[in-house]
Amino acid sequence: MFRRILIANRGEIALRIIRTCREMGVEPVAVFSDVDSKALHVRMAHSAMPLGGSTPRESYLDAKKVIAAAKASGAEAIHPGYGFLSERSHFARAVVEAGLEWIGPPAEAIDAMGDKITSRRNMTRAGVPVVPGLVDPVDDADKALVEAERIGYPIALKAAAGGGGKGIRIVRAPSEMPSAFRTASAEALASFGDGRMYMERYLDEPRHIEVQLLFDKHGHGVHFGERECSIQRRHQKLIEEAPSVVVDDALRARMGEIAVRAGAAVGYQNAGTVEFLYSKGEVYFLEMNTRLQVEHPVTEMVYGVDLVREQLRVAAGEKLGYTQADVLARKQGWSMEVRINAEDPFNGFVPSTGVIGNLRAPGGPWVRLDAALYRGMEVSLNYDPMLAKLIVWGPDRGAAIERMKRALAELNVGGVRTSAPAALTVLEDERFVRGEFDTHFLNSLDLAAPRGGEDELVAAAAAIHRHLLARRRALSTGASTRAAWTQRSRARYSPYPPHAGAAPSSARKESAQ
Repeated sequence: MFRRILIANRGEIALRIIRTCREMGVEPVAVFSDVDSKALHVRMAHSAMPLGGSTPRESYLDAKKVIAAAKASGAEAIHPGYGFLSERSHFARAVVEAGLEWIGPPAEAIDAMGDKITSRRNMTRAGVPVVPGLVDPVDDADKALVEAERIGYPIALKAAAGGGGKGIRIVRAPSEMPSAFRTASAEALASFGDGRMYMERYLDEPRHIEVQLLFDKHGHGVHFGERECSIQRRHQKLIEEAPSVVVDDALRARMGEIAVRAGAAVGYQNAGTVEFLYSKGEVYFLEMNTRLQVEHPVTEMVYGVDLVREQLRVAAGEKLGYTQADVLARKQGWSMEVRINAEDPFNGFVPSTGVIGNLRAPGGPWVRLDAALYRGMEVSLNYDPMLAKLIVWGPDRGAAIERMKRALAELNVGGVRTSAPAALTVLEDERFVRGEFDTHFLNSLDLAAPRGGEDELVAAAAAIHRHLLARRRALSTGASTRAAWTQRSRARYSPYPPHAGAAPSSARKESAQ
């Protein structure tokens, strides 16, 4: 195992990796920009290296600075986290060329799956079902019009080198194509330095479901089930859960087999995620994220695994040490994650800036807050608006929903507005509770501003109060109802932990060898 690694990231993901390193006896080295000199990940690391600059381009996106910092710190490997340089194949190559270990997939796998056009070709050759569309990019709107007639409307225009919802436009009629193509291509060029576009049929009312993969360096690969990521706005996820309410054991096995086949086709190593669109009982390959996902904690909670620990083990050359059957045997309960973003949900989710004042973290059984927040922290426009991730576990989906609502009610991030009230609105909607939703669900909700100038905390408290009143009315309908509810509650809030260990016993034996 490594003695020291450098974490080429910031915020909650840097802190997340630091914690696993501490538990494994690995010394974590942080990097920081000028504006992050007092950040929590800097204070929690074994040591920290300055990158200078105040913008991402001047600091965390400067590959030469990051590698130089790793060499100067005596680190043996670099973990990229997610975002920034995590899916840049040139960075992965530069890390290896510098004599360091890359805690991620080979650069060749990033090339094969990071580009949407190349990945479609690779997956088609591997027999993986893809959404009907083009294999080659289109150069202009006129060609796009011709191909759209062949594919069939509606059409999804997507940036070939894109991600994170940028460079995407939905075209429902030929008259919309010229304008949509120009704006999508321009946005892709500005965001990724690559204006190429590809096209595929847009599936109405789809669900966004992804499968977590893990491959070692010895050709062994497994999946850790699926995550439901359909609650999103403008292709940005807000709520994720594992497992998915529409996936049964047969579909899970089928999607897992497809995902493992996809990874094996490109010689994948380390952690990665295959994303699917699910529509009318069919699943289609969407893309592969060649890194750890933001929503990885829900998988960890359900399968009792530390995915960062497994990433380090794999990068150090250890075998997985467990089979697919071992993994699936550990599946238990239900987990949900809410992204706490510095955004105003009552004003079109525009970014919110300010200084963190009051700060209260939720607690209680099976509640986890991945955050790097502290009082006095300045929230600016320099970096991603995600401040934290709130994750809960319950023995079933209903218990997980109730626990998440309670945890959100306890959470207080003063000084900025956050996405928490929007998440509460979703969790209280009966359609969501029944599992009847798709990727357009959030757009269907009425996220009107609170009455009387209520601030976010009051809005959240009001939502919880409405929920409790409804529960009280339900309980007052009769003794039989109360007894039934009490029985369900006892079953949901079982005192027994979901998992006794962090990894399958065979993995622990392998790690000790």
